[in-house]
Amino acid sequence: MIPSAEKKCVACQKSIRGRTDKRFCNDYCRNSHNNQLKAPSNNLVRNINHILAKNRRILESHVPTTAEMIKIKKEQLLQEGYYFRYTTHQYQHPKGSVYHYCYEFGYLLLEKDWCLIVKDNNIL
Repeated sequence: MIPSAEKKCVACQKSIRGRTDKRFCNDYCRNSHNNQLKAPSNNLVRNINHILAKNRRILESHVPTTAEMIKIKKEQLLQEGYYFRYTTHQYQHPKGSVYHYCYEFGYLLLEKDWCLIVKDNNIL
């Protein structure tokens, strides 16, 4: 009989005992290894979600609770750190205007660098 090679944990290189197809010595090593594999894609998603949350907070801060829309200069949103590149969805009005939304808050670009910020209470 030929002796089988000793199996090593993929994460920590310790000897593995048990099933022949076992790759990790314990749950900690398995989770650690899988988290390291997914870290680059998780960072991208985490960063985009952070930007979307910030955009939503900025839009929300300008719409009074008693109103559903307000007009504001685009420059003011930029100064507060709004990223116009990141939105959750768009809505095209039947008249042709395109509203860019960040969750339930959206904006419509108007003439002379003005924005109309709106709140859609009918989301979901």
